[in-house]
Amino acid sequence: MWLHVSCQLNFEFEVPTSFILMLRPRSGAQQWIAREEYNISPTVPVTEFTDVYGNLCQRLVAPAGAFAISTAAEVKTPDLLDSAPGAAFVDVCNLPETVLNYLLPSRFCESDRFGSMALELTAGCLLGYDQVAAIENWLRANIEYIPGSSSVPISSIEVNARQSGVCRDLAHLGIALCRALSIPARMVVGYLHGLYPMDMHAWFEAFVGGRWYTFDATQNSEKCGYVAIGYGRDAADVALYTQFGPSAPPLQQVVSVSRL
Repeated sequence: MWLHVSCQLNFEFEVPTSFILMLRPRSGAQQWIAREEYNISPTVPVTEFTDVYGNLCQRLVAPAGAFAISTAAEVKTPDLLDSAPGAAFVDVCNLPETVLNYLLPSRFCESDRFGSMALELTAGCLLGYDQVAAIENWLRANIEYIPGSSSVPISSIEVNARQSGVCRDLAHLGIALCRALSIPARMVVGYLHGLYPMDMHAWFEAFVGGRWYTFDATQNSEKCGYVAIGYGRDAADVALYTQFGPSAPPLQQVVSVSRL
């Protein structure tokens, strides 16, 4: 499936404002970036770096006044989302070093508080993929997905108490439950074809059977058309933009995903 994805951000600043942006998807096992556009107005110096999670990030200082960022890409994604019922649990001693960090509790995913709950939800499941699928199904059935209901990230404990949340909240709880079972899990943010209402989206991946698999409890059926922009332990690591200085939310944010 070929997709055209884009994001437009418009700001108004009273003072020059430092930014770290994370708006460029990169090619990987599940996506190929064939073409990209990245425009900033007015033009300012930009430095790009790769963070500790492999995400492409840009540093700049936006001037006072109107400031606009627009990105677009043409991306090849799989026609079907990979699944692997029965894929085995990987013992911690055999995990690649690069995934060990995704076993630990983090700011929004307090996995050390969910051990008993995770075992209860996955009782009788084969260790590995089937446990994660059971967690995803439980989230879908028990945590109400309400787009736009929150603009501030909340922790997995809070999500479990509220029994509702936005996409990143369901991902946080899913990640915490997986890590409580010693299954590496990470947050992903990006685009999803067919999402309604259209916006940036968050889901999670779990490492079983020797690779990462996508899980998304906000969707009632297996969707394709995911385009990942950022990976991290939780929402704190995958902000699409981070400002330093007086808060100035975007005046406009327009996200688009269309099939080519």
